[in-house]
Amino acid sequence: MHHSSFPRSGEPISKLGFGAMGFAGWFGGNGNDSESSWIDSLLYALDRGVNFVDTARAYGNSERIVGKALGQWSGTRPFVATKVENLSGQRGWGTPVDPELAHPPGHIRAGARRSLTELGLDHVDLLQLHIWWPTWGVTGHWMEELQQLKQEGLVRHIGISIPDHRSDMALPLVQSGLIDSVQTIINIFDPVALDNLLPACVEHDVAVIARCVLDEGGLTGTLTEDTVFAEDDFRYGYFDDIVPRSVYLEKVDELRRYVPQYAGSLAALALKFVVQAPGVTTAISSMQVREFCEANIAALNEPELPAEIHELLRFKHRFIKNFNETKIFGEYR
Repeated sequence: MHHSSFPRSGEPISKLGFGAMGFAGWFGGNGNDSESSWIDSLLYALDRGVNFVDTARAYGNSERIVGKALGQWSGTRPFVATKVENLSGQRGWGTPVDPELAHPPGHIRAGARRSLTELGLDHVDLLQLHIWWPTWGVTGHWMEELQQLKQEGLVRHIGISIPDHRSDMALPLVQSGLIDSVQTIINIFDPVALDNLLPACVEHDVAVIARCVLDEGGLTGTLTEDTVFAEDDFRYGYFDDIVPRSVYLEKVDELRRYVPQYAGSLAALALKFVVQAPGVTTAISSMQVREFCEANIAALNEPELPAEIHELLRFKHRFIKNFNETKIFGEYR
């Protein structure tokens, strides 16, 4: 397993991170959705060198299941990151949320303590706000609570998760020096964070946690015109509203020219693209299924992409769209 350094502490972080959103059961029933199989997947990943685990208070029972897995793990404790739940009732995609509604005074502290209880830990390595908007500025009760938790040792590092595809919105907070990490969308189709956010994070010693690296599965090459998602799968309708699915699949097919010369699969190509981007600390992928763990770990054991291929992927294959817009603004269509 390849590692990078967490900028503010220098500790080694696996370039592949375990995304535990899948422990919420949001991917629909697929025969692999059981706590025991999820725990097995996490233990498998830890045993093979993955040492970064990302969960959230909003992910159903995810924190509790991660905690059960950690209780069974006898190796070195991994770097555990979680997120403070947004209480506003608004998803936070597309339009700003009032900080007083998202994180009313005392909520961040209460959320952190509940997370610690669910995880069975005395501290978390990284506490992130699941929602933050630049309209909040860089100070306020929310920042004071985060800093106080850090001073008390209940959290080692603090950060934010950018609510949508506009990664540049976090630049003021990154430049303030007040946070230790940023989580944002980065993939072959949407590499915008590489343009401005990542260079700023490198300059200010801020870790970058890349998410949606496989574009919610669209970049794995398994999506077809006939793929049907169950209604309890959060991807239900996801690939069909902003652009016709046929258009999306055409963009995916254009990437097949790089396989197998530069990657063993489309998924490996997508993952290696993100992991190799300068400034990315770790790339998280939902790995609640053990086969996903095996495939992702194998991808990182492949040779790196040549610099010229990485550049081609970054600039030639941009296909920027926000599939979540339909969920937020659908009534206006």
